[in-house]
Amino acid sequence: MSALSHALGPRTPALIEDTIGRVLARAARAHAEREALVVPHQRYRATYADLWTESTRAAKGLLALGVNAGDRVGIWAPNRYEWVVTQLATARVGAILVNVSPAYRAEELRYVLAQSGVRLLLLARGFRGADYGEILRETMPGCGKLRQALVLDEGWDWLIRSGDGVGDAALETREGSLRAGDAINIQYTSGTTGFPKGATLSHRNILNNAWLTGERLRYDERDRICVPVPFYHCFGMVLANLAALTRGACIVVPGEAFDPAITIRTASEERCTSLYGVPTMFVAILEQPIVAGLDLSSLRTGIMAGAPCPPDVLRRVRETLHMTEVTVGYGMTETSPLSTQTSPDDPPELQVTTVGTVLPHVEVKIVSPSSGATLARGEPGELCTRGYGVMLGYWNDPIATRAAIDSEGWMHSGDLASMDETGYVRIEGRIKDMIIRGGENISPREIEEFLRRHPAVEEAYVVGVPSARYGEEVMAWVKPRAGTPLAEADLVAHCRGKIAGYKIPRHWSVVEAFPMTVTGKVQKFRLREMADSYLSLRTPKG
Repeated sequence: MSALSHALGPRTPALIEDTIGRVLARAARAHAEREALVVPHQRYRATYADLWTESTRAAKGLLALGVNAGDRVGIWAPNRYEWVVTQLATARVGAILVNVSPAYRAEELRYVLAQSGVRLLLLARGFRGADYGEILRETMPGCGKLRQALVLDEGWDWLIRSGDGVGDAALETREGSLRAGDAINIQYTSGTTGFPKGATLSHRNILNNAWLTGERLRYDERDRICVPVPFYHCFGMVLANLAALTRGACIVVPGEAFDPAITIRTASEERCTSLYGVPTMFVAILEQPIVAGLDLSSLRTGIMAGAPCPPDVLRRVRETLHMTEVTVGYGMTETSPLSTQTSPDDPPELQVTTVGTVLPHVEVKIVSPSSGATLARGEPGELCTRGYGVMLGYWNDPIATRAAIDSEGWMHSGDLASMDETGYVRIEGRIKDMIIRGGENISPREIEEFLRRHPAVEEAYVVGVPSARYGEEVMAWVKPRAGTPLAEADLVAHCRGKIAGYKIPRHWSVVEAFPMTVTGKVQKFRLREMADSYLSLRTPKG
């Protein structure tokens, strides 16, 4: 009888049962003169001693404004040094940091501020042409408990100075009252329908995920992590900021938002050892002509996550960017985030085809979406996670919480995955993305990976579209490599005789770009919406 798709991670190293503030204090003592945070676009450099001092003054500033433990403090800004300091300062006073996506506009902002009950909002002037002040003025009538908004560009120094009259004892008393299990962060997950839900995370959740991820990456105080991914997401604020903090490593921020040329140039100039990104970011970096002329010898590792990682992209990252120890991670905001991760020692074929094995102190299983029974190894089903990383719940939404976390503590991901005999996990796609054509179940990811093998294809994404005859048909959206002609007939010929006929896309669209989230993920729900318009303009086939 085949083993079940269930795995429990090792019990070492021990979990951190502490708060972010106390971990920062230890880092500041142990690595006082080492660089902790470098933000070239703001001409900002801070050692761990500097970061301790700055976060202390900011924390006192929050106390001076009357921020209590458990109060929600929002931050609406792209990547900048004040974001990191705010993350640390709110944790030290026990406030719950509410991450607001830089891409949000009035309707989304109003919902998040009201739903979370943000009292104080720290915001940038704007981002990518959006005037945050104007959007906030439009939003204010429905912002619930919001009492004060502070623009970082003009008000940061005022916040810092405000704390000068607060004594050390007041901050020490507040910090002494905090516990590892306290809620410390709310991150709104981007849904494809309806409003997002606020995953509520504790010191214990995110500190330990940062610590254990860094362990698998073999981080120490000599590492320098280049972070082009946004801080408002777990990828940036946990796997980068807190992973660095738990090791005494350095965070290097190449820009407010991702720019491939600036990112790789910064990684070279700052002698970074690690680089993060979703696959589309790495594709964009690899396309930069400057890569060939840069000294990237300092790079050795990093994380590629947030979306399925095409094997060819991972191979090029290892070879061209010298990231021979790059890892692939899988997780979700609700699990703080990573549940599985490859190891630098994994055989190449497993590094490029799986998301690794379960991390320490984490438990995963693959279950039947219909019955909930744990499946045999190799059978695809829904991936579930249990352990320290599972969120406290969705903020002020017990119904959604009960729908996501079952009575035994398992977080249901909605992702389709399989586990092999040695415990390596493969992500097959989203359960809701599964295409059912005439009774045949079709995995979009399988077709996407096959299409990417075509020498003229840079990226490919597959969705299901309505069909009167089969219920659903397969549609592929394909982006060609720069300067390379690509026709539908070429793609059909590439598929014919190599994959089952029912898997060959019935509809094709060759495009220059895909609709993306601010974190670099392709928005498949937008592709489905675009498909409706696209197909209505074409003569139906058959």
